[in-house]
Amino acid sequence: MTTAIAPVNGIEIGYETHGNPDDEPLLLVMGLGAQLIAWPPELCDALVDRGFFVIRYDNRDTGVSTQLDGGDGVALLSALVPGSERQLGDVPYTLSDMAADGLGLLSHLGIESAHVVGASMGGMIAQTMAIEHPARVRTLTSIMSMTGELEYGEPTPEALAVLVGPAATTREEAIEASIESSRVISSPVHFDEDEARTRAAEAYDRCFNPAGVVRHLLAILASGSRAEGLSQLAVPTVVIHGALDPLITPSGGERTAELVPGADLLMLEDMGHDLPPAVIGPVVEAITSLAARVHA
Repeated sequence: MTTAIAPVNGIEIGYETHGNPDDEPLLLVMGLGAQLIAWPPELCDALVDRGFFVIRYDNRDTGVSTQLDGGDGVALLSALVPGSERQLGDVPYTLSDMAADGLGLLSHLGIESAHVVGASMGGMIAQTMAIEHPARVRTLTSIMSMTGELEYGEPTPEALAVLVGPAATTREEAIEASIESSRVISSPVHFDEDEARTRAAEAYDRCFNPAGVVRHLLAILASGSRAEGLSQLAVPTVVIHGALDPLITPSGGERTAELVPGADLLMLEDMGHDLPPAVIGPVVEAITSLAARVHA
């Protein structure tokens, strides 16, 4: 469907809606450098079939949303060095700003509160929404994410190398790099190179903004730990994680579920850092069951 543009927080946010606006609103928040098209259409369709009005959007610095300036790649790399003091200095924005973008989009659509589902960095943003604006989050689903405590969910060396690799300079380089990164972080038994190539080409042609990825990483590091806020959260929560995730290893999800009072943890055995077709069913069931609990 056609992407619409919403003026939010002094910038523009690109978004799509799926389903009946009279149904339960559900906001999908995507991760690091990823566009709204990274949400599988099968997932969106299944959620619509379960009675949700689904909204997916491009975070700032991705897709058709506003691309900003600033961000020090040298500071980022030094902050990722083990044992560093992680002195980032000024950053263009934080996860709180990104959370305000998503909630601002809901306001633009006339939606007071919604079920919020976030993947990877999107899970961090969704957690931030729930902590800072709990009245606007009906339920929280945190997928393949973590708490901001750097000792939990640490990436494997191979996954970290993918995360901070050099930016591509051509379309071909970008597509090949995306395929290789998918090969490293995706669910091993479900990785499909042809599908990864198709997704990479679609993403490149829609938007290629490697500087935005740096700013996203800076926002994550500058925002710090959410442990205290998560430990006081009263929002119904389910945490979903892949047992084979090398980018945010399983302790990230386990720690999130440990901190949030009453949270459920769904650990999917064959899942890496992606949402292949094989996990769509369990993910949709977990989201739907959580939402139903609110109305019970």
